[in-house]
Amino acid sequence: MRVFSAVLATETNTFSPIPTGLASFMEPGNYYPAGQHPDHMTLYGGQLWAAREIGAREGWTLFEGITASAQPAGRTTRAAYERLRGELLDDLRAVLPVDMVLLALHGAMVAEGEDDCEGDILARVREIVGPDVVIGAEIDPHCHLTPRMVAHADLIITYREYPHTDIHACGIELVEKCARIARGEIRPVPHLGDTGMVSLIRTTTEPGLGIVARQRALEQQPGVLSVSIAQGFPWADVPEMGSRVLVYTDGDAAQARALAEEFAAHLYDLREQLSPPMLSVTAALDAARDAQRPVVIADTSDNAGGGAASDSTWFLAEMLARNEPSSVIGPIWDPVAVQVAELAGEGSELALRVGGKIGPLSGAPVDAVWQVVRIKPDHVMTGLGGVPTPMGASVLLRCGEVEAVLVSQRAQAMHPDLFTGLGCDIAQKSVVVVKSMQHFRAGFDAVAGSVLYAAAPGASSTDLSTLPYTKARRSIWPLNR
Repeated sequence: MRVFSAVLATETNTFSPIPTGLASFMEPGNYYPAGQHPDHMTLYGGQLWAAREIGAREGWTLFEGITASAQPAGRTTRAAYERLRGELLDDLRAVLPVDMVLLALHGAMVAEGEDDCEGDILARVREIVGPDVVIGAEIDPHCHLTPRMVAHADLIITYREYPHTDIHACGIELVEKCARIARGEIRPVPHLGDTGMVSLIRTTTEPGLGIVARQRALEQQPGVLSVSIAQGFPWADVPEMGSRVLVYTDGDAAQARALAEEFAAHLYDLREQLSPPMLSVTAALDAARDAQRPVVIADTSDNAGGGAASDSTWFLAEMLARNEPSSVIGPIWDPVAVQVAELAGEGSELALRVGGKIGPLSGAPVDAVWQVVRIKPDHVMTGLGGVPTPMGASVLLRCGEVEAVLVSQRAQAMHPDLFTGLGCDIAQKSVVVVKSMQHFRAGFDAVAGSVLYAAAPGASSTDLSTLPYTKARRSIWPLNR
C-alpha cells in the first residue's frame, strides 16, 4: 500500500494581537520539509508516527510530506497559508498514485481570507486524489468541525483527552481504521451533531471523566466505528465555531444520526458543569493561603496555547506587591528582558522591565530590581506525550520572595521542568502560577498539592461576553445569555 502523510496545524485566536506569519511555522521544532521528519514524534505528528510504526509492520511504502505547525496566535497570514498549503499539495502530487492520505490538522486554523483552512485543505486533497483514495485526518478537539471537512474525508478522529495525552493513541486508531477502509472491511457513514453550545471539556475531573467514559462506551456498540467530540475553540470569530459530536457507523446512517444527536444533547445538558470556578487574581492568591501546598494556580487568560501573548503582568504585579512568600510564575514571554538578563549574567542584580509589551490585555510593564538566578541559552520543556518543547533562551529571576521564568520562545506551561530545568524546585514552593488553561495538569498534577483556576484579563479570557464576535453564531450558549 502506498501511503502519504503530512502535518499542517495551528490554533487561531482571532482576538490575539500576534499575527501568525511564515516565521511562526519556522521556529525550532515546528517545520520539517518532506522526508525530514525527526526520529521522534512531534506535537501534531501522531498519525505520521503511527504510519511509520504500522507501515513498517505491514510493508507499506510511506511518503512523508511537510510537517509544519505554529504556536497558537492570531490569524495566519495569507502568504504563509498559501505557501505551506501549496507545499503540502505539491508533496502529495509528487508521489501519486497513493492508496491512502493521512493528515494531522488542527481544526481551528484561520487564515486571512479563509475561515475554514482544514476544510479547504481536505477539499483540495480530495480533488487531487479522487473519490476512491482514503483520506483520514487526526485533529485537535478544540476545533471547528465543519460539514466541509466531514464531506471531503473518509474518517476524522479527534483526541479524547484534555490535556491531550492521547495524540499517539488516536494516531494509531486513525491509521488502523483507514487501512481497514482501504481494504474494504468497513464503510464509514458520518453524522455531525450540533450541541448548540461551545465549552471546553476538562477530562481530568468530572464531568469530563464521565463524558470520556460514555464516549468510549458508545464506541463499543455494534456497528459504531468512531465517536469524536469537537469541543470547539471559543476564541475564534468564525461562523462554524461551536461544540459538535461526530459519529461514524459502519454503513448505518440512522444509527450514526441517533447516537450523535443524543450525545450532543447530553453534552448540552451538562453545559453549566463543564467549567471550574474561575477566581480573580486576588481571590486566587488569597485562596492559596489555605490550600494544600504547593498550590498551582492556572492563569488561564494568558495561555499561549490559546493564542494569548503569555506576557501579561496581572499576577506578577500582585505577587510582587504582596511579596508573595515562596512563589514563582511562568512562562512569561519577554525576549527583550531575557536578552538584557543574559548581558548582565548569572548572579547579577539589575533594574529590569518585565512583560506587558503586546497590548492592553497584557497589563502594564513591571519595573523591579531582579537577581538573575539562572540562564539557559536553549531551554527545553517536556510537552504533551513527552514531545520536546523549545523555550529558547530562558532565565530565572528573583525579586524578594517572588521568582519568575522568562522565555524567548512563546509556549504554555505543560511540565514542571519548565521551572526545575532552571534550578527552581517547585516542590519547595508555596505558590506556582502557570500560564496555561488545562494542559499543565498532564505534568503538574503529580506534584501539586491543590489546583486553582483564575481568570485575569487576557486574549483567552473565559468570559466570552468580553469578546467582540461578529461572525460566530450568537444563538449558541453561552453567547446567547
